[in-house]
Amino acid sequence: MDRSEALVPKDSAPRIHTTAELKACKLARYVSIGERVVLREVTVGDFSYFERHSEAIYTTIGKFCSIAANSRLNALEHPIERLTQHKVSYRPNEYFRWLGVDAAFRQRRQAKEVTIGHDVWIGHGAVIMPGVHIGNGAVVGANAVVTHDVAPYTIATGVPARPLRPRFVDDIAARIERLAWWDWPVDKLARAVPDMQTMSIEMFLDRWESDGISASARQ
Repeated sequence: MDRSEALVPKDSAPRIHTTAELKACKLARYVSIGERVVLREVTVGDFSYFERHSEAIYTTIGKFCSIAANSRLNALEHPIERLTQHKVSYRPNEYFRWLGVDAAFRQRRQAKEVTIGHDVWIGHGAVIMPGVHIGNGAVVGANAVVTHDVAPYTIATGVPARPLRPRFVDDIAARIERLAWWDWPVDKLARAVPDMQTMSIEMFLDRWESDGISASARQ
């Protein structure tokens, strides 16, 4: 067995803290769900994780995403146009046995899904509002309130969140997109980790773009 094989985790099953609450969720390989996390109708990609006390509903999350503690993905709206914005009007079943959930309002909220790309970092206490799309490689700062889409490889901060700066120049971001490292098999990922730790982004891309070319030539 070589070193890269030894580094591959033996168990790819999701790890879910005993205090977490999940309903109608789909979790991929190596996903980690922390203490008192609450998820409803959420899809989570490979290696992504939620830290403690986070919540999400009607959200699709890509691979290798880092969701910090106390964050809220798809902070749901209330029907402020109605007589009351209280849930008695859309979840009256919690109070009255003969009145059911307002299906139309539920569908209205489901239609405003949040979509998060690959390798996105959501900072501590951030709130992502309904219908927002966050691109690959983006960063959302701590305590930000995101009301509009965030472009790939962009750092967004503030209330409401605004672009602060790009993570990389356009050419580097485009090369990362083409590399699509998040789709690599785990053995290749294990081999690449030491280079991630020690190489500049330019050197890493030069090295691993060439690796892909070499692999194609061998096929």
